[in-house]
Amino acid sequence: MAIVNQGISGARILRDRMGDNALARFDRDVLSQPNADTVVLMMGINDIGWPDTILVPKGEPAPSANDVIAGYKQIIDRAHANGLRIIGATLTPFAETFEGTPLYGYYSEEKEAKREALNAFIRSGAFDGVIDFDAVTRDPSKPKFIRKEYDKGDHLHPNDTGYKAMAESIDLGLLGVKQ
Repeated sequence: MAIVNQGISGARILRDRMGDNALARFDRDVLSQPNADTVVLMMGINDIGWPDTILVPKGEPAPSANDVIAGYKQIIDRAHANGLRIIGATLTPFAETFEGTPLYGYYSEEKEAKREALNAFIRSGAFDGVIDFDAVTRDPSKPKFIRKEYDKGDHLHPNDTGYKAMAESIDLGLLGVKQ
């Protein structure tokens, strides 16, 4: 088995900024991979978090949860049209992300509602399977927050322990590994 990681820091489903958006690069990054059979998609947090921060031009409208879901549906359809299975990975908690930094504004209750809507869609059966990173990383007593022991310090990105827990939570059968 080979795994190709096409993740780009700061990437978004719908709009460019730190590289091309996922809809624009899906053919290049995924469909062009020889012998690919499964895609794992974990994107969307930057689509909802970036608006109202210094990361987007003033006046760029914030996408709704339905806008991002429409992007997911396009990617799912394109994967299926090319014979690929596609696994959705839920978005991890992000309360207080970048608080006290120039990127403050990345999190809000309105944005949390969008994350919850995206995770509900990811869990809805639209994907061929789900990896529930939200369930793995969230603080059981404060579900909008990443667990302290998994937090890299910005309240968004996991640390090595968090990434290890995420990796160990993956049902390898979803990736076609016979166990």
